[in-house]
Amino acid sequence: MGDFEIKAEFAVQDETALRALFPDTHELAVKKVLGALDPHACDFISRSPFLCLGTQDLDGRADVSPRGDHAGFVRILDRNTLAIPDRPGNNRLDSLSNIVANPGVGLLFIIPGYDDTLRVNGRATIVNDPELLETMSVNGRAPKIAIVVKVRETFLHCAKAFRRSHLWDPEHHQDRSEMPSLVKMILDQTTGAPDDENEMRKLDERLEDDYRT
Repeated sequence: MGDFEIKAEFAVQDETALRALFPDTHELAVKKVLGALDPHACDFISRSPFLCLGTQDLDGRADVSPRGDHAGFVRILDRNTLAIPDRPGNNRLDSLSNIVANPGVGLLFIIPGYDDTLRVNGRATIVNDPELLETMSVNGRAPKIAIVVKVRETFLHCAKAFRRSHLWDPEHHQDRSEMPSLVKMILDQTTGAPDDENEMRKLDERLEDDYRT
């Protein structure tokens, strides 16, 4: 496969050129953007066990990180403030490092079975306030830090992407066994996976144990 090159004459370089390709924004799509959390947004967040966190460093390198826990794991502190607990992970700290450099964040809240989503944009601060962290304890373990987001805008997003992708439709779910395990793929990409199937199975089981604990 050769390297793909963008033809200069087809590169959209500014917003004026971009908007010329599309009809005007629907009035309701503009009006639906709120500057704070209303009761519907709060209800959506309280039901959501999963969100995607978008961040960017000062050089423009972007990152999107999944965050998940029990439904309602994101605390609503007031109409303009959210707190996201940071649970144990791989300690790469990509999102957290980006927030330290550039506090602008975007959140996408998802509820299993719902085709609609909720988008929240704002400015984030990493805090280690023991009193706040204790309110987000799970099984007696408080997170080390929380991401506190000051909401600048929030709005509900329509179901088109989820409908097109059939995300929740079991008939469209793919067979996970058609691809190697996560451990196998990462080892293939790094140090090399063991040839012995029993050894590989033990590594997979170890990851499942990590997930459980």
